[in-house]
Amino acid sequence: MNPAYSLYMRRLKRQLAGADLPRHIAMVMDGNRRWARQRGYEDARIGHRYGAEHLDEVLGWCTEMGVGHVTVFLASVDNVTKRDAGEVGNLMRMIEEVVAARLRRPGSRWQVHLAGRLDVLPDSTRHALKLAEEETRDNGGAFHLTIAIGYDGRDEIVEAIRSLLDEADRDGLSVAEVAGRISADEVARHLYTSGQPDPDLVIRTSGERRMSGFLLWQAAYSELHFCDVYWPGFRKVDFLRALRSYAERHRRFGA
Repeated sequence: MNPAYSLYMRRLKRQLAGADLPRHIAMVMDGNRRWARQRGYEDARIGHRYGAEHLDEVLGWCTEMGVGHVTVFLASVDNVTKRDAGEVGNLMRMIEEVVAARLRRPGSRWQVHLAGRLDVLPDSTRHALKLAEEETRDNGGAFHLTIAIGYDGRDEIVEAIRSLLDEADRDGLSVAEVAGRISADEVARHLYTSGQPDPDLVIRTSGERRMSGFLLWQAAYSELHFCDVYWPGFRKVDFLRALRSYAERHRRFGA
Protein backbone atom coordinates (compact mmCIF):
# COMPACT_ATOMS: atom_id res chain seq x y z
CA MET A 1 0.00 0.00 0.00
CA ASN A 2 1.22 3.48 -0.86
CA PRO A 3 2.63 5.07 2.36
CA ALA A 4 0.84 8.37 1.77
CA TYR A 5 -2.45 6.54 1.18
CA SER A 6 -1.93 4.47 4.34
CA LEU A 7 -1.17 7.60 6.38
CA TYR A 8 -4.27 9.38 5.06
CA MET A 9 -6.47 6.39 5.84
CA ARG A 10 -5.18 6.28 9.43
CA ARG A 11 -5.92 10.00 9.70
CA LEU A 12 -9.51 9.42 8.51
CA LYS A 13 -9.96 6.65 11.06
CA ARG A 14 -8.75 8.94 13.87
CA GLN A 15 -11.25 11.59 12.75
CA LEU A 16 -14.04 9.00 12.96
CA ALA A 17 -13.12 7.79 16.44
CA GLY A 18 -16.12 8.51 18.65
CA ALA A 19 -18.07 10.06 15.77
CA ASP A 20 -21.76 9.48 15.14
CA LEU A 21 -21.65 6.81 12.42
CA PRO A 22 -24.55 5.41 10.39
CA ARG A 23 -26.00 2.15 11.63
CA HIS A 24 -27.51 1.43 8.21
CA ILE A 25 -25.79 2.19 4.90
CA ALA A 26 -27.49 1.64 1.54
CA MET A 27 -25.32 1.49 -1.58
CA VAL A 28 -26.02 1.84 -5.29
CA MET A 29 -23.12 -0.13 -6.77
CA ASP A 30 -22.97 1.71 -10.08
CA GLY A 31 -20.37 1.86 -12.83
CA ASN A 32 -19.19 -1.73 -13.36
CA ARG A 33 -19.42 -1.57 -17.17
CA ARG A 34 -17.85 1.89 -17.38
CA TRP A 35 -15.02 0.77 -15.09
CA ALA A 36 -14.29 -2.13 -17.46
CA ARG A 37 -14.25 0.19 -20.50
CA GLN A 38 -12.05 2.70 -18.66
CA ARG A 39 -9.57 -0.12 -17.97
CA GLY A 40 -9.50 -1.07 -21.63
CA TYR A 41 -11.61 -4.22 -21.37
CA GLU A 42 -13.94 -4.78 -24.29
CA ASP A 43 -16.05 -7.29 -22.38
CA ALA A 44 -18.41 -5.67 -19.84
CA ARG A 45 -18.64 -9.02 -18.06
CA ILE A 46 -15.24 -8.34 -16.51
CA GLY A 47 -16.70 -5.28 -14.79
CA HIS A 48 -19.54 -7.35 -13.36
CA ARG A 49 -17.05 -9.91 -12.03
CA TYR A 50 -14.90 -7.29 -10.32
CA GLY A 51 -17.98 -5.53 -9.00
CA ALA A 52 -19.42 -8.71 -7.50
CA GLU A 53 -16.11 -9.62 -5.87
CA HIS A 54 -15.69 -6.10 -4.49
CA LEU A 55 -18.88 -6.35 -2.43
CA ASP A 56 -17.18 -8.87 -0.16
CA GLU A 57 -14.39 -6.38 0.58
CA VAL A 58 -16.77 -3.49 1.24
CA LEU A 59 -18.81 -5.62 3.65
CA GLY A 60 -15.57 -6.24 5.52
CA TRP A 61 -15.11 -2.48 5.91
CA CYS A 62 -18.66 -2.19 7.22
CA THR A 63 -18.01 -4.93 9.77
CA GLU A 64 -14.81 -3.19 10.86
CA MET A 65 -16.65 0.11 11.40
CA GLY A 66 -19.59 -1.51 13.21
CA VAL A 67 -22.20 -0.84 10.53
CA GLY A 68 -24.82 -3.45 11.34
CA HIS A 69 -27.20 -2.99 8.41
CA VAL A 70 -26.28 -2.72 4.74
CA THR A 71 -28.61 -2.66 1.73
CA VAL A 72 -27.14 -3.03 -1.75
CA PHE A 73 -28.85 -2.34 -5.07
CA LEU A 74 -27.75 -5.16 -7.38
CA ALA A 75 -30.26 -4.81 -10.21
CA SER A 76 -33.51 -3.01 -10.95
CA VAL A 77 -36.50 -4.59 -12.67
CA ASP A 78 -35.47 -2.75 -15.86
CA ASN A 79 -31.88 -4.03 -15.55
CA VAL A 80 -33.19 -7.59 -15.52
CA THR A 81 -35.95 -7.30 -18.12
CA LYS A 82 -34.71 -4.71 -20.64
CA ARG A 83 -30.95 -5.12 -21.00
CA ASP A 84 -29.19 -7.41 -23.45
CA ALA A 85 -29.95 -11.04 -22.57
CA GLY A 86 -26.28 -12.05 -22.67
CA GLU A 87 -25.24 -9.28 -20.30
CA VAL A 88 -28.11 -10.04 -17.91
CA GLY A 89 -27.23 -13.73 -17.95
CA ASN A 90 -23.64 -12.93 -17.03
CA LEU A 91 -24.72 -10.58 -14.25
CA MET A 92 -27.00 -13.25 -12.81
CA ARG A 93 -24.16 -15.81 -12.90
CA MET A 94 -21.92 -13.40 -11.00
CA ILE A 95 -24.62 -12.97 -8.38
CA GLU A 96 -25.00 -16.73 -8.06
CA GLU A 97 -21.33 -17.73 -8.18
CA VAL A 98 -19.78 -14.82 -6.30
CA VAL A 99 -22.28 -12.87 -4.19
CA ALA A 100 -24.60 -15.65 -2.99
CA ALA A 101 -21.85 -18.25 -2.73
CA ARG A 102 -19.56 -16.06 -0.60
CA LEU A 103 -22.36 -15.07 1.74
CA ARG A 104 -23.07 -18.76 2.38
CA ARG A 105 -19.51 -19.79 3.16
CA PRO A 106 -18.57 -20.84 6.72
CA GLY A 107 -17.67 -17.92 8.95
CA SER A 108 -19.81 -15.34 7.16
CA ARG A 109 -21.28 -12.95 9.72
CA TRP A 110 -24.01 -11.48 7.50
CA GLN A 111 -27.65 -12.47 7.68
CA VAL A 112 -29.14 -12.13 4.21
CA HIS A 113 -32.51 -10.53 3.42
CA LEU A 114 -34.02 -10.13 -0.05
CA ALA A 115 -35.99 -7.21 -1.45
CA GLY A 116 -37.58 -7.04 -4.87
CA ARG A 117 -39.51 -9.04 -7.43
CA LEU A 118 -37.74 -12.36 -7.37
CA ASP A 119 -40.20 -13.62 -9.99
CA VAL A 120 -38.32 -11.68 -12.72
CA LEU A 121 -35.05 -13.50 -11.95
CA PRO A 122 -33.84 -16.73 -13.57
CA ASP A 123 -34.73 -19.80 -11.51
CA SER A 124 -31.07 -20.51 -10.70
CA THR A 125 -30.47 -16.97 -9.40
CA ARG A 126 -33.62 -16.98 -7.33
CA HIS A 127 -32.67 -20.37 -5.85
CA ALA A 128 -29.12 -19.25 -5.01
CA LEU A 129 -30.33 -16.13 -3.23
CA LYS A 130 -33.08 -17.94 -1.34
CA LEU A 131 -30.52 -20.52 -0.24
CA ALA A 132 -28.24 -17.74 1.02
CA GLU A 133 -31.18 -16.24 2.92
CA GLU A 134 -32.09 -19.57 4.51
CA GLU A 135 -28.56 -20.65 5.39
CA THR A 136 -27.65 -17.32 7.03
CA ARG A 137 -30.83 -17.01 9.09
CA ASP A 138 -28.99 -18.04 12.27
CA ASN A 139 -25.85 -15.93 11.75
CA GLY A 140 -26.23 -14.14 15.05
CA GLY A 141 -28.24 -11.11 14.00
CA ALA A 142 -25.43 -8.54 14.44
CA PHE A 143 -24.95 -7.87 10.73
CA HIS A 144 -27.79 -7.72 8.23
CA LEU A 145 -27.39 -7.50 4.45
CA THR A 146 -30.43 -6.73 2.32
CA ILE A 147 -30.00 -7.51 -1.37
CA ALA A 148 -32.27 -5.38 -3.57
CA ILE A 149 -32.63 -7.22 -6.88
CA GLY A 150 -35.46 -7.09 -9.39
CA TYR A 151 -36.22 -3.98 -7.37
CA ASP A 152 -38.16 -0.79 -8.12
CA GLY A 153 -39.13 1.60 -5.34
CA ARG A 154 -42.43 2.62 -6.90
CA ASP A 155 -43.40 -1.02 -7.44
CA GLU A 156 -42.55 -1.69 -3.81
CA ILE A 157 -44.90 1.03 -2.57
CA VAL A 158 -47.69 -0.16 -4.86
CA GLU A 159 -47.20 -3.74 -3.65
CA ALA A 160 -47.22 -2.55 -0.03
CA ILE A 161 -50.56 -0.75 -0.50
CA ARG A 162 -51.99 -3.78 -2.27
CA SER A 163 -50.84 -6.05 0.57
CA LEU A 164 -52.32 -3.68 3.14
CA LEU A 165 -55.67 -3.68 1.31
CA ASP A 166 -55.65 -7.47 0.95
CA GLU A 167 -55.07 -7.80 4.68
CA ALA A 168 -57.90 -5.38 5.42
CA ASP A 169 -60.20 -7.32 3.10
CA ARG A 170 -59.40 -10.56 4.93
CA ASP A 171 -60.23 -8.77 8.18
CA GLY A 172 -63.62 -7.74 6.73
CA LEU A 173 -63.01 -4.02 7.06
CA SER A 174 -65.12 -1.39 5.28
CA VAL A 175 -63.58 1.23 3.00
CA ALA A 176 -63.88 3.82 5.76
CA GLU A 177 -62.17 1.50 8.23
CA VAL A 178 -59.39 0.81 5.73
CA ALA A 179 -58.87 4.54 5.22
CA GLY A 180 -58.63 4.98 8.96
CA ARG A 181 -56.06 2.21 9.20
CA ILE A 182 -53.64 3.59 6.60
CA SER A 183 -50.61 5.31 8.10
CA ALA A 184 -46.91 5.60 7.33
CA ASP A 185 -46.14 2.86 9.85
CA GLU A 186 -48.76 0.57 8.32
CA VAL A 187 -47.38 1.06 4.83
CA ALA A 188 -43.82 0.45 6.08
CA ARG A 189 -44.96 -2.81 7.66
CA HIS A 190 -45.85 -4.11 4.19
CA LEU A 191 -42.66 -3.04 2.39
CA TYR A 192 -40.04 -5.56 1.26
CA THR A 193 -37.81 -4.21 4.04
CA SER A 194 -40.34 -4.57 6.85
CA GLY A 195 -38.57 -4.92 10.18
CA GLN A 196 -35.35 -3.30 8.99
CA PRO A 197 -34.34 0.24 10.02
CA ASP A 198 -34.39 2.94 7.36
CA PRO A 199 -30.96 3.79 5.92
CA ASP A 200 -29.07 6.60 7.58
CA LEU A 201 -26.72 7.05 4.64
CA VAL A 202 -27.10 6.25 0.93
CA ILE A 203 -23.89 6.01 -1.11
CA ARG A 204 -23.94 5.97 -4.90
CA THR A 205 -20.78 5.41 -6.91
CA SER A 206 -19.99 6.36 -10.54
CA GLY A 207 -20.70 10.09 -10.26
CA GLU A 208 -24.41 9.77 -11.03
CA ARG A 209 -26.54 11.93 -8.76
CA ARG A 210 -29.95 10.30 -8.70
CA MET A 211 -31.73 7.58 -6.74
CA SER A 212 -32.94 5.51 -9.74
CA GLY A 213 -35.95 4.26 -7.80
CA PHE A 214 -33.85 2.92 -4.92
CA LEU A 215 -35.54 2.85 -1.48
CA LEU A 216 -37.83 5.77 -2.34
CA TRP A 217 -39.89 5.34 0.83
CA GLN A 218 -37.12 4.28 3.20
CA ALA A 219 -34.61 6.94 2.15
CA ALA A 220 -36.96 9.90 2.65
CA TYR A 221 -34.73 11.30 5.43
CA SER A 222 -31.45 9.59 4.56
CA GLU A 223 -28.25 11.52 4.03
CA LEU A 224 -26.95 11.12 0.47
CA HIS A 225 -23.33 10.77 -0.62
CA PHE A 226 -22.34 10.66 -4.29
CA CYS A 227 -18.89 9.33 -5.11
CA ASP A 228 -17.22 9.97 -8.48
CA VAL A 229 -15.43 6.60 -8.69
CA TYR A 230 -16.91 3.51 -10.34
CA TRP A 231 -17.97 0.71 -8.01
CA PRO A 232 -15.04 -1.71 -8.62
CA GLY A 233 -12.67 1.21 -7.95
CA PHE A 234 -14.45 2.31 -4.74
CA ARG A 235 -11.63 2.33 -2.20
CA LYS A 236 -11.60 2.10 1.57
CA VAL A 237 -10.55 5.75 1.70
CA ASP A 238 -13.67 6.63 -0.33
CA PHE A 239 -15.77 4.67 2.15
CA LEU A 240 -14.20 6.44 5.13
CA ARG A 241 -14.73 9.82 3.46
CA ALA A 242 -18.41 8.99 3.09
CA LEU A 243 -18.57 8.19 6.81
CA ARG A 244 -16.77 11.43 7.64
CA SER A 245 -19.19 13.39 5.47
CA TYR A 246 -22.10 11.78 7.30
CA ALA A 247 -20.57 12.46 10.74
CA GLU A 248 -20.14 16.15 9.90
CA ARG A 249 -23.81 16.66 9.02
CA HIS A 250 -26.61 17.74 11.31
CA ARG A 251 -29.56 15.50 10.51
CA ARG A 252 -32.89 17.35 10.53
CA PHE A 253 -35.29 14.52 9.50
CA GLY A 254 -37.39 17.01 7.54
CA ALA A 255 -37.69 19.54 10.36
